[in-house]
Amino acid sequence: MHIPDGYLGPQTCGFFYAAMLPVWIFASRIVKKTLKAKQAPLLAMGAAFSFVIMMFNVPIPGGTTGHAAGGALVAILLGPWAASIAITVALVIQALLFGDGGITAIGANCFNMAFAMPFTGYYIYKAISRNSPVDSGRRVIAAGIAGYIALNIAAALTGFEFGIQPLLHRTATGQALYCPYGLNVAIPVMLGEHLLVFGWVEAIVTALVIKYLQKQAPELL
Repeated sequence: MHIPDGYLGPQTCGFFYAAMLPVWIFASRIVKKTLKAKQAPLLAMGAAFSFVIMMFNVPIPGGTTGHAAGGALVAILLGPWAASIAITVALVIQALLFGDGGITAIGANCFNMAFAMPFTGYYIYKAISRNSPVDSGRRVIAAGIAGYIALNIAAALTGFEFGIQPLLHRTATGQALYCPYGLNVAIPVMLGEHLLVFGWVEAIVTALVIKYLQKQAPELL
């Protein structure tokens, strides 16, 4: 799901940097005001967890990868704004130190995985688990559903961003300048892998962690 350099045009990269800048600023302010001192280690652990789980990449035809991300889980535990900061940190480190995702595409990758994913996962979890006890099985199911849907939303956005490049950037002869695959290829390829494989990994991991915390650390929920 990490978008590499050279697959998005400069206008697309600039758009997503501009879109994420107010998100990063607002998230930083929210976290500074609301995150308690005892929760700071959890923020670091959330970033580390997201970093590690995203390193298990499987190549997908077309130049990107498929993987779980932990976005919904971090959002459930810390809130979506803190999750946005944590996942952004993981994505920036991966891009700068490991070449996993392009530097020019950090804005787009963060929009997909550090904005759309945690907010989608958080509100789906809240909607399904509303008013249920901390130890309720409904919370476990809600977490699994939230993780599955949130990851696939991010995958669909990635496919869409790939797929519109041939429409936006072409040579005079009609050749694509950046990602050469249109929407009819990019979206099915991205969604297919995540709907069938990685989404289920995300769902199972998210649900199992919530189930574990219900018994061992219910105060986190």
